[in-house]
Amino acid sequence: MATHLGLIGGSGLYGLPLEGAEWREVDTPWGAPSDAILTGTLDGLPVSFLPRHGRGHVHAPGELPSRANVAALKALGVTDVLSISAVGSFREAMAPGHLVVVDQIVDRTVARPASFFGTGCVAHVSLAQPTCPRLSALAAEAAEATGATVHRGGTYLCMEGPQFSSRAESRIWRDSWGCDVIGMTAMPEARLAREAELCYAIVAMVTDYDSWLEGHGAVDVSAVLAVLAANVARGRDLALRLPGRLGPDAPGQAHPCPHGCDRALDHAVMTAPDRRDPSLVERLRAVAGRVL
Repeated sequence: MATHLGLIGGSGLYGLPLEGAEWREVDTPWGAPSDAILTGTLDGLPVSFLPRHGRGHVHAPGELPSRANVAALKALGVTDVLSISAVGSFREAMAPGHLVVVDQIVDRTVARPASFFGTGCVAHVSLAQPTCPRLSALAAEAAEATGATVHRGGTYLCMEGPQFSSRAESRIWRDSWGCDVIGMTAMPEARLAREAELCYAIVAMVTDYDSWLEGHGAVDVSAVLAVLAANVARGRDLALRLPGRLGPDAPGQAHPCPHGCDRALDHAVMTAPDRRDPSLVERLRAVAGRVL
């Protein structure tokens, strides 16, 4: 299968110099995604960029149409998804402006549709390794090539939001749970990508120290925005450097995925064929047609 890179991120990626750039409306069985999707090619590789919160940041984290977002990328033929997102840090060594290539996730969301599957067609995918090691390593290489300080590996705590943590919460996540960064968007996005059999990686851009660090104070939105603005160019540079590592002549070209991301549903669907809800199965064909 030919590689097609999907990017999910914010405003810094709107202006990617894609050849044949076109904003495409995509509908899915789960409705419309956050926005139209910018498609084109970069270094000869098909690339599709989805503004996670919509242009102008109109969708709150807890209200993102994550199922539609992942399904829309799948419909366009995307095989590899890189998420670029802002996070707070629980580690002094992971300072504002640094990048963290996430390899583990703790899910604290409670109010978001968590799966494409459900009653009538039940499936359980493995999330022991919630990000793709191959794609994560390539993203780390691209990030390091920008000159950024990059941390390979880190546990991302995904909170419901939309508020930032209390100091007590922040210290629990850091000291008792051993998490490294905190954000609001990794889940259910990572789980849905696995259900859709897409390779998925996260490059998290640190904007603040959450609220655990004495003397740092509570998270201030204006301070977060200032660091975000400084990270925009770096995130764009990273996105420009990744396709060359994934193209047909690059070592990153590896489908089927050596880690099984693109075969995640091989043994996941539990409901007997004669007991499956036909209407749900019809919807699921958009993301799970290979096994249905």
